[in-house]
Amino acid sequence: MKRTLYGEDHEAFRQTVRTFIEKEAAPHIHAWEQAGQVPRRVFTRLGELGALGFDIPEEYGGAGPTSYRFQAIIHEEVARAGASIGHHHVNTGVVLPYLLRLADEEQKRRWLPGCASGDILLAIAMTEPGTGSDLAGIRTSAKLSDDGTHYVLNGAKTFITGGAVSDLVLVVCRTSPHDPQDRRAGLSILVVPAASEGFEVGRKLDKIGRRSMDTAELSFADVEVPVQNLLGEEGGAFAYLSQNLPRERLSIGVAGVAQARAALRFATEYVREREVFGKPVAAFQNTKFVLAECAAEFEAAQAMADRGVELDDAGELTAVDAAKIKLFCTESAGRIIDKCLQLHGGYGYMLEYPIARLYADTRVSRIYGGTSEVMKTIIAKDLGL
Repeated sequence: MKRTLYGEDHEAFRQTVRTFIEKEAAPHIHAWEQAGQVPRRVFTRLGELGALGFDIPEEYGGAGPTSYRFQAIIHEEVARAGASIGHHHVNTGVVLPYLLRLADEEQKRRWLPGCASGDILLAIAMTEPGTGSDLAGIRTSAKLSDDGTHYVLNGAKTFITGGAVSDLVLVVCRTSPHDPQDRRAGLSILVVPAASEGFEVGRKLDKIGRRSMDTAELSFADVEVPVQNLLGEEGGAFAYLSQNLPRERLSIGVAGVAQARAALRFATEYVREREVFGKPVAAFQNTKFVLAECAAEFEAAQAMADRGVELDDAGELTAVDAAKIKLFCTESAGRIIDKCLQLHGGYGYMLEYPIARLYADTRVSRIYGGTSEVMKTIIAKDLGL
């Protein structure tokens, strides 16, 4: 189906991104997966290309207000090449919006130029051991010092994307005692420099997929965080997280669709070339039917994701909209990629083929950013159930 999401400026940007990924990312994917992260120079180059400064005001080195369409293009081109650019989508699409929305003028001057250039990489630390989607159960604490100049941060976080390579970590912590009557109260966001004394990066977790995007455990032992690094209002974190989740969930849905598109292309190319019983795999009716099913489901997911991007640009994307997009697009991507891998036969299980990496990489999309079950709960609540 014809897409109407992109114009000439978007397609020109796509060509720039495609060239960069084909030349500077795709050839190195195996080495980066073995290393568990991408080199810092990747982010420096992305900064040079203007792919880090979306929505950052021009006075801080950014591109100014920017449609999410440009970030969607990056998702599509990374998937198309079967490549990786580390935790770019978390750094730029998930964490940066917190600074753009909540930072005061002094904080913007301090942090945004580095974010635009790639000199400052960002991560956000929400999840804790024993606390997954239940953010109200966060136990990491920050106590204001007697002289009121800094917070003393203690606790631990896990499953932190980019945690081992980022320069600033937005840590969601409890700045007032737990209130059983209002579990969402008392949470704040502190921007913690990775070089802070008492801040330790623990294990780099060994994941099934997304192996070139580091995921780490973090710990904080009496880390002193200046009060100037409080982001937004003290106690306002739960509301801030809720406001940013729709964009995060949209981005996961968009990425899922991009991966499904890539899988469909990889499978179509493979079955045309691979021969069994003296003829191409593409000649069998089962192959045609499977790919036809995948193409139809992909188009439905693509239309849904595109509509979500349009709503996001208009400032009209709701939490329920985002939940529907994330649920449908990630579940569809899982089904499509599984079918496309099956058409590769035994080769689909080999990591030298991009379909294998897609299969492993896409699985977590139904978990992070809120599980599929959480998405269903949000949608059901909107139905009055």
